Amino acid sequence: MEGLSHQEKFEGHPSLAGSSEEKDQQIETATFDSKDVDEALELVGTLRTDKFSEEFNLRVRRKLDWVIPTLSAAVYFTQFLDKNTLNYASIMGFPIHGQEYNLVALAFYVGFFVWEFPTVYISQKLPLGKYLGANVVCWGVVLMCHAIPTSFAPFFVLRVLLGMLESCVAPILILLISMFYKKDEQARRISWFYVMNGLTQIFGAFVAYGISFDSDTRFAPYRILYVILGVLAVLVGVCVLLWMPDSPVHAKMLTHEERIAAIERVRDDQGGTENRRFKKAQVYEALSDVRTWLIVLSTFLTSIPQGGLGNFSNIIVESFGYTAKQTLILNAPGGLLASLSTLVLGWLADRKQARMIPIVLSIIPTLVGAAMLVGLKPPAHKGALLFASYIVGVYGSALSLLYAYNSSNTSGHTKKATVNALTLATFAVGNIVGTETFQPKDSPNFLPGKISILVLLSAELFICFLLRWMNIRLNRKKQAEIKELVERNGWTEEDMQREREKHAFLDLTDRQNPFFVYTT
Repeated sequence: MEGLSHQEKFEGHPSLAGSSEEKDQQIETATFDSKDVDEALELVGTLRTDKFSEEFNLRVRRKLDWVIPTLSAAVYFTQFLDKNTLNYASIMGFPIHGQEYNLVALAFYVGFFVWEFPTVYISQKLPLGKYLGANVVCWGVVLMCHAIPTSFAPFFVLRVLLGMLESCVAPILILLISMFYKKDEQARRISWFYVMNGLTQIFGAFVAYGISFDSDTRFAPYRILYVILGVLAVLVGVCVLLWMPDSPVHAKMLTHEERIAAIERVRDDQGGTENRRFKKAQVYEALSDVRTWLIVLSTFLTSIPQGGLGNFSNIIVESFGYTAKQTLILNAPGGLLASLSTLVLGWLADRKQARMIPIVLSIIPTLVGAAMLVGLKPPAHKGALLFASYIVGVYGSALSLLYAYNSSNTSGHTKKATVNALTLATFAVGNIVGTETFQPKDSPNFLPGKISILVLLSAELFICFLLRWMNIRLNRKKQAEIKELVERNGWTEEDMQREREKHAFLDLTDRQNPFFVYTT
C-alpha cells in the first residue's frame, strides 16, 4: 500500500462509536479522514497482506533492541543522574542549606509539573526522537550552568528549567516502546531503561567520591560534578538526535520491508503506533476512566517516598554515623539491588503478562526496610540500618511497571498521551510533597518521612489489587461483547481475524475497540 489519499475507505468493521447501541450495528462501509487513523496505514493496509517468518521478525526485533532500548537507557541514565546531582552536591560543599535546600530540591518538580502537559502536546505534533534529543541537549547546558551561582534564587530557577526540559522523557519513551514492541515485550524494554535509576546511583556515587578528594577551594567539587554531567547529557542528546527513530513508519535504521514487519508485529495488540491529530474525545475518555485516576493515585503514593529518598538518602545514611566520603560510596550497593529488582520484575511482568502482582512484590521489601528505619536507632544498629536503606530502594521498580501498565492498557494516541501526562504530572507532585516530608527540623532521623513511606506504600498494595480486579472484569466484558458480535453477524474465525486486523490501526481507544485486551 503506497499511502493514503486524503480520505480512505475502510470497509467491514463494527461502528467506532462509544455507545453500546452503535456498537451493535451491522458492519457497514464508512469513510474516515486519513488524519484520524494511525500513521502506520501509510505502509500497511487495514488487512495484513505481508506474512513474515518468525526468524525475520526476531531479526527486526534484535535490530530495534540495539537502538531504541540502548538510546532510551542512555537518556534515562542521564536524566536520573542529572536531577539527583543535588543529592551528591548536598555533601560536597553545596552552598544552600536548610529549608532553602528543600526548595531547590522541589524546584525541579515544579518545572516538571508545569511543563508536563504542554510538552506532551508539543511532542504529539513533532517527530518524537528529534524533540527528545533537543530537550536532552538543552538540559545538559542548563546543568552545566549550575556550576556558576552561589545563592538560592539562581539555583531555584535553574532547577525549574531542568525539570521543564526533563518532563518529556518518560512520556516519549513509553510511546516509543508501545509503538515498536508487543505487549509481552514492553515491560522488559521499559525495565531496560528504567534500570538506569539504580545504575546511576552506583556511577554517581563513585564519580562524586572521586571528585570529593579535590582540594581546590577555588572550584568546589560539586561544581566539577555539574560540569561533567552536563557535558555527558549534551553528548547523549546529540546521539538521540542522530539515531532515535520517530516511529516505525520513519525508522531510518530499518529497510522498507523491515518497517512493514515492525508494524505488523504489533498489529494484534490493537495499540496502534502514532497519530498526530489531537482528539478531544480521547482526552474526555481518559478523564472519565476511573482506572486513569487509580493510576494517578498509585503514582502519587509511590512518588512521595521517591521525592524524599531521592534528595535525602545521602543525608540519612550519613546520620547512621558514617563520614561524607563513606556515605557517597556506601550508597552504591543500594543502586545495584534496585537495578537487579527492576530487571527481574520487568522480566516477570512480561513472562506472566501481569503488571500489578510484580508491583506488589517490589513494595514488600521496601515496607520491611522502612519499618527497620523507623524502629532501629544508630549507632547501635548501624549495619542493620545500612541494609534497610538498601532494600527500601527496591520499590523504585514499581514506577517502571506503572509505565508498562499504561503502555499495555491504553489505546488511542491522544488518550495514551493524556494518561502518560497525568501520570508524570502526578509523579512531579508526589516528589514535591515527598521533599517536604523530610523537614530540616526532623533531622537527623527524619522519622515523619520514614513513617510516611510505610503508610503510603501499604495503601498502594490495595490500589494494585483493585486495578487488577477491574482489568479482569473488563476483559470478561470484552469477551461477552465479541461473542455477541459473532452471533449477530455470523462471523467465522477468518472473519474474526479480519475484523481484528482492521481495528488495529484506526487509532481507536481501548474502550472503543472490542478486540483490545487489558493486561492485569
